[in-house]
Amino acid sequence: MAEAVLRTERLSRHFGGLVAVNDVSLEFFTDQIHAVIGPNGAGKTTLTSLLSGDLPCSSGSIYLDGEDIAGLSADRISQRGVGRSYQKTNIFLPFTVLENCRIAAQSRLPSSMRFVRPAHAYREVVEEAERALAQVGLESRVHETAASLSHGEQRQLEIAMTLATRPRILLLDEPLAGMGGEESARMVELLRKLKPAHAIMLVEHDMDAVFALADRLTVMVDGRVLESGAPEAIRGSAAVQEAYLGAEDAH
Repeated sequence: MAEAVLRTERLSRHFGGLVAVNDVSLEFFTDQIHAVIGPNGAGKTTLTSLLSGDLPCSSGSIYLDGEDIAGLSADRISQRGVGRSYQKTNIFLPFTVLENCRIAAQSRLPSSMRFVRPAHAYREVVEEAERALAQVGLESRVHETAASLSHGEQRQLEIAMTLATRPRILLLDEPLAGMGGEESARMVELLRKLKPAHAIMLVEHDMDAVFALADRLTVMVDGRVLESGAPEAIRGSAAVQEAYLGAEDAH
């Protein structure tokens, strides 16, 4: 079996007396979408922030290609190949689609302290941005402002910005949030297209999308892993039905 791109061992995060992530051990593999689900407050976004370096862990380890990256800053973790999207779209609305993506690609230059040449003069950076935009289907919108895009297209742009950093693993926090049926279908197809070249951790409340996409499913409740396994096994779990899926169906 292939080695995990990213794995955690007994990962925890405390906020005073609150244990937001509690003793979590997981593995993420290339060509696999690993969905993490659970009720609000389960610890999903905190887990994502620990993996991306946006939050330090209280204890435990995070291994990327066998290297323990726990304690590294978010920019250093990103440079090692971890890409993240956020619950709220994190883009520069007044900038063009290409400019947004170019900023992300520029973060991979050996030095960002280059003030003599304009950013668009770095052809390799522009080409990287254009490649990422083509991957998400926005190649025809490159000169439009990000503010002019639909909500779904803005989410596609954020993923393109992540792809422009050439990540090995994508941490996607509710990429389908707020989308209608047509936009959700486009996002599902995009994630399927990205899967072969990436490990993907998907935090998502859209259960139809989760079961359509996930190769592996982890259910978190109160910061802990309740169950982790194949989607059909999770769907049939009485413990999961009681803790999460049944409550979701009730709404």
